[in-house]
Amino acid sequence: MADPKRSNRRGRRSREEILDAATRMMAERGYAATSLSTLSRETGLPKSAVYHHFRSKGGLLSAVMARGAYDFFAAMRAAHAGGPPPGTPRERLDWFLRRTGEMFVSRPDFLRLHLLLVMSSEAAEAEVGALIGQVRRDGRAYMHGMISAAFAGEGAEIARAVADRLDHFAIAGFDGAFVAMQAGSGPDLFEQMRLLAEALAALGEARAGELRVRG
Repeated sequence: MADPKRSNRRGRRSREEILDAATRMMAERGYAATSLSTLSRETGLPKSAVYHHFRSKGGLLSAVMARGAYDFFAAMRAAHAGGPPPGTPRERLDWFLRRTGEMFVSRPDFLRLHLLLVMSSEAAEAEVGALIGQVRRDGRAYMHGMISAAFAGEGAEIARAVADRLDHFAIAGFDGAFVAMQAGSGPDLFEQMRLLAEALAALGEARAGELRVRG
């Protein structure tokens, strides 16, 4: 008689193997170009295993994105644990962005796939548009928190107003730096993060000055 615990462990292992391979392949080729037949050959598992765990190719992509988002934001929180040391907003932003850049370099597949889906119609076709949108909102909220923390010395109200003004701009800077890194063009990612920190600090300080004048 089969051991249920061993069967469950084997099932979890095959599910993770499929997710690992699908994440890598979709990040390299895109969703549409990643066939279940190729995925089956890559993992050595039958296509029926994909349907067993995920019901459909769209369900597999949903699972890839959900796991990737969870791992991505968990890695961000770990990288920023304890917060930056005391310093100027620029120094604190540089601390945040350098550690974020290190995380980008160490786990690029999720971000590559995320941006491929953002820039194509594949998310709508696979019915994961809502999940992609949530990842964007979560990323913006995380960026908002980093900027607010960098300007905490200005007081909570001004720090929040600075972050409200700059979080979209900062996310656009991240996206562009990551795409440039993938293309292998321009300065390296850490130089881009340094420049982004300088730009955010200058813009944020100008905004904080305006708000102080208004009282």
